[in-house]
Amino acid sequence: MTIGTAPGLYPYNSLYTNTATAKVNNSAAMNPSKIPEKQATNPDEVKKPGRRSSPEECETCKNRKYQDGSDEGNVSFKSAAHISPESAAAKVRAHENEHVSNAYKKASQKNGEVVNASVSIHTSVCPECGRTYVSGGVTNTMIKYKNEENPYTKNQKALDAAKYKGANIDYAA
Repeated sequence: MTIGTAPGLYPYNSLYTNTATAKVNNSAAMNPSKIPEKQATNPDEVKKPGRRSSPEECETCKNRKYQDGSDEGNVSFKSAAHISPESAAAKVRAHENEHVSNAYKKASQKNGEVVNASVSIHTSVCPECGRTYVSGGVTNTMIKYKNEENPYTKNQKALDAAKYKGANIDYAA
């Protein structure tokens, strides 16, 4: 299921057709000597209707910076850095996977188990040029630690031992 279109691309339908271009094209069909010049094929060079600029010259996209807000010191983007809108998805995804990797390392060092690790990637639309871009991400991890010194854990193990003692008897012996 497609939720949105790729940045800067338009679906082909009459909603986005420029009426002035359509009239020129219709007159060219009637008179072949008046063939219009080829228009720009790169959608980043075209200003979208209702927007202040085209994606190619957007100042907001050029000045956008990403920064990590977590307390983990060994991940990227601890200081603000610019990422181009084209590569933001891959870099944000890689950054969030660093958090997941740290959770697995932390769990293995302290006798724990990662129960759940989920990553959410967020998108937004630039208010100046209308380009859809990845605006950030969130990683949620849940680690279960085994605490053998806890009196409740010791009691549970004793109850389990009493419950399972004699459950499997070898009658052949």
